[in-house]
Amino acid sequence: MGNYKELLVWQKSVHFVTEIYTYTKNFLKEEIYALTNQIRRSAVSIPSNIAEGHSRRSTLGYIQFLKIARGSCAELETQLIISRNLNYLSLENFQKLSEATSEIAKMLNAIITKLQSNPNP
Repeated sequence: MGNYKELLVWQKSVHFVTEIYTYTKNFLKEEIYALTNQIRRSAVSIPSNIAEGHSRRSTLGYIQFLKIARGSCAELETQLIISRNLNYLSLENFQKLSEATSEIAKMLNAIITKLQSNPNP
């Protein structure tokens, strides 16, 4: 199965966490323990669950953690929409982050589908 650090989806999601932190540092200070924190936790959850699942060395366990990471993508997307609605993100920044979230979710879906169709790689 190799090392999880070699997975493109893990690499992209780790880079994405850095982007999320950059964009959310300008949110209102009153949001630091609310929306800002929740967005950051959702973003960090994505590569963390990919790594944890991969390290389980069990296909079924890996799939479960990939599904959790995919769920974190949906959670993050919702939080980005709320941030845009509150004008914490410009339309351009919202679209950039939303597209990155969708790309990561699609990559996770592809891996999940592949593993489910061939559970003994």
